[in-house]
Amino acid sequence: MKLKFKTQAYQSAAVQAVVDCFKGQPPASAEAITYRIDPGQAKKGTEDLFSDSGFKNADLALTDLALLDNIQQVQRGQNLPMSETLVKTKVARINLDVEMETGTGKTYCYIKTIFELNRRYGWSKFIIVVPSIAIREGVAKSLEITAEHFLETYQKKARFFIYNSKQLPHLESFSSDAGINVMVINVQAFNATGKDNRRIYEALDDFQSRRPIDVISANRPILILDEPQKMEGGKTLDSLINFKPLMVLRYSATHKTTHNKIHRLDALDAYNQKLVKKIAVRGIAVKGLAGTASYLYLQSIEISSKKPPEARVEFEQKLAGGNIKRVLRKLSKGDNLYDLSNGLDQYRDGFVVSDINANADTLSFTNGVQLTVGDAIGDVTEAALRRIQIREAIKAHFDKEQALFQQGVKVLTLFFIDEVAKYRDYSQPDEKGEYARIFEEEYTLYLNEVLDLDETPYVKYLKGITAAQTHSGYFSIDKKTKRDVDPDIEKRGENAGLSNDVEAYDLILKNKERLLSLDEPVRFIFSHSALREGWDNPNVFVICALKRNDNTISRRQEVGRGLRLSVNQHGDRMDHPAIVHDVNVLTVVASESYKNFVAALQRDISDSVDETFFTGKVLKTTAGNVKIIPKLAKQIHRYLSKNHYTDNDNRITVTYHDAKKAKTLAKLPPALKPYAAQVYQLIDSVFSASQLLEIGDDRRPKKIPLNANFDKQEFKALWSRINRKAAYSVSFEEAELVQKAVAVLNDKDAGLRVTPLQYTIQRGEQAEVVTYDGIRSGDAFKLKATETEVNRLSVHSAVKYDLIGKLVEGTQLTRRTIAEILKGMNVAVFAQFKTNPESFIAEAIRLINEQKATVIIEHLAYDPVEDKFDLDIFTAGQTKQDFSKAGGKLQRHIYDYVLTDSNIERLFVKELDTSSDVVVYAKLPRGFLIPTPVGDYNPDWAISFKEGTVKHVYFVAETKGSMSSMELREIEKTKIKCARKFFDDINQKFAPEQVKYDVVDSFGKLMELVK
Repeated sequence: MKLKFKTQAYQSAAVQAVVDCFKGQPPASAEAITYRIDPGQAKKGTEDLFSDSGFKNADLALTDLALLDNIQQVQRGQNLPMSETLVKTKVARINLDVEMETGTGKTYCYIKTIFELNRRYGWSKFIIVVPSIAIREGVAKSLEITAEHFLETYQKKARFFIYNSKQLPHLESFSSDAGINVMVINVQAFNATGKDNRRIYEALDDFQSRRPIDVISANRPILILDEPQKMEGGKTLDSLINFKPLMVLRYSATHKTTHNKIHRLDALDAYNQKLVKKIAVRGIAVKGLAGTASYLYLQSIEISSKKPPEARVEFEQKLAGGNIKRVLRKLSKGDNLYDLSNGLDQYRDGFVVSDINANADTLSFTNGVQLTVGDAIGDVTEAALRRIQIREAIKAHFDKEQALFQQGVKVLTLFFIDEVAKYRDYSQPDEKGEYARIFEEEYTLYLNEVLDLDETPYVKYLKGITAAQTHSGYFSIDKKTKRDVDPDIEKRGENAGLSNDVEAYDLILKNKERLLSLDEPVRFIFSHSALREGWDNPNVFVICALKRNDNTISRRQEVGRGLRLSVNQHGDRMDHPAIVHDVNVLTVVASESYKNFVAALQRDISDSVDETFFTGKVLKTTAGNVKIIPKLAKQIHRYLSKNHYTDNDNRITVTYHDAKKAKTLAKLPPALKPYAAQVYQLIDSVFSASQLLEIGDDRRPKKIPLNANFDKQEFKALWSRINRKAAYSVSFEEAELVQKAVAVLNDKDAGLRVTPLQYTIQRGEQAEVVTYDGIRSGDAFKLKATETEVNRLSVHSAVKYDLIGKLVEGTQLTRRTIAEILKGMNVAVFAQFKTNPESFIAEAIRLINEQKATVIIEHLAYDPVEDKFDLDIFTAGQTKQDFSKAGGKLQRHIYDYVLTDSNIERLFVKELDTSSDVVVYAKLPRGFLIPTPVGDYNPDWAISFKEGTVKHVYFVAETKGSMSSMELREIEKTKIKCARKFFDDINQKFAPEQVKYDVVDSFGKLMELVK
């Protein structure tokens, strides 16, 4: 199986950010890149073996001022802090920072950047510097598996190699080859003092008495630093100087030192854009219970449509011989633990089940003891805790696997341990360690429960895999004994706690694709925590650290091993926006409570906001861009601090987000009021702990079984009318679009109108009494008046605009079409471009896109295909959800509970469920998608009314808070128009009793439409 790669907009943006910093750099000429390679002192008769012509990177032709201008344009486009100067270091003149969250394809981005810099400017010599052997091996693997993908795009391959001081002919080829050449080197190869590490600086007999570093540096390579924050020691920086780099590009999720930052994709961006997995946590809370040694562990509350909720509980039980064993049983209301334990005194006093609450996930006893799912009380030893963790990981694995098997997604679970002997014990006859035994016991117990289910393809798959086959260990291997051993671990420095065992990483990477195949029985993997950086398999869905929390690994690092989006059996990434976070949920089985783990993770990810965070940012207003000067930044910071919207660590608090939701935010200072919307947008962009509410408690989600309503004939009749899949086609003449776009741009009332640039004049005077504190706080001067003036004259900007190019980029039309539209514009309308170019471009793009959408809808046609949505979209495809906030039990829905997205939906369901006109209804699952030119569309509700009481028996509804099309986003309006077209076309071809589709804001509006 091969992983597939595709061009993605967010990755292309990261590449473009780097490329745009060098606008104006001429393509490399032959004279600029050729040089004579130092041949050294070759042995007599072998001189011809060494090429005398080399190809280096052409020098930068741009001035510092031109480079800074390019960098600022890139920063302005992304609302990044504006660099005042070109940040130079002793290593290089150019230093660019790219911030990308773990799991978003950072390595892919810088490999693509290599190809793009080569295509645009002719640069061909690159060195990727990494902090550890694990990352080095991973980068080499990425270069290998992306080679074909980039060959398709760029029609060339990059020649790459890992630097090895004993394989120096690679350096000869690196210098003499005219194509793209990439050397991957770990920092220890040139900054350590070992014999092999020093060779790079020595004149070597086997290298014609040349120093390898001299041959490398003659190429003026571009250095790419992966995880630069781990390579900031003085010795390392001094060593990097020797490479004489043309520039340094730094890629990381967590930069320590900032240079010229040109791109940012942080943890919040990655999550909101659905580029990484959603995180869920299974915590274990160990609680002391005064006066008792009663051991209890509440694993889960289970529900079904046939009986009341049951609690899965582990407790102690006395065996016939008098021994005590811990057993896992399902308890129902009224069960007595004293009886079930065969008379153990610890359960004598009131351990009778009084209540099992499936919504709150609690189990209560008559003696007042209450457990929440994940709670353990009594004698909880470390061995007991590890067994609970392994059991929870197995349960989480099965839960995911049952839902994803039919989609062809292999689920992997990764256990990190701190001692190989706990998994592989060579003193035992079967060589199984403690954790391997526990795993097989717990796996077999849970497997037997799953095998009791119906004989589905998934159950058949499980029957073909034994407990011993399904787990495997990936460790360092002793070269003499060939046995698994604990790896050598770095004691100090940035790589403390990590191994440098190349062969162990090679084994992990070699089997990366094989582990993704359902034909490979291994689904559970045990590995040493020191090898953690080698693991970035996209199908790791469960991570469990069976080790003490020694604070050497942050929660963010722990989670980072499983954030990549998964792939199916064809190697396609499961990244469809409608279902990406249904499929891709990473469960972390923690050895601490859910609350503690999430709090620690949030601390790792949260940003702090002081005045420097806001300084240099750009507020994009209709009147043009406003740069935040230090004085405005100070006012924003004081506003947040004064209203308790930031805490002592300058992090955004829950108070701010609560006030924003309730629309009770304190008033902004007068100088900030004109930009209120933009200021709040900027504050919202800060990644704060209060925004991390999406880290779910993995125990809360449950699968709600279908009820009797699902089997009603009325529901099946409704489903048979809406389950058709269709493909759309759009056919229109270019001239029609040009004509409509020109008409709307020239329209006197609704046409293209550019807001002139505005500037603010503020007058103030010194306060009557000036104090030292007043000067420090900025209160020594009082603002007396603020006036806004308008500049209607032409702006003779030094910035050159590719107007056609910008409009092509924003509308995705051809340059010819855009040129035709511009030719048709009135002279007066086009003249506005000089007044405010940015506003002109933005407005023109908006108006042209609106006309494009109109033309598309007018000429859109749906043609049914053979395929249909199966009824199992409601069962097998259903993911678990947290129903604790789902409200009361329902009468007419196909499930007993339904999750709603808003107050509008909650009220809608309440009235829908009690209406005597409604027979059955369903919230349509996220996998029910209608294709449209602007993305797939998922309607909200399917409703079947009583025949004879309404004029439309079958109805598909979209619930929106506003019925005004003006308040809906343009993309939503377009999707709704496409859905109307879809149901019209399907009705004409298949449904004699037609399905009515419409948008409603209440149950009352729905009844108006059907009565």
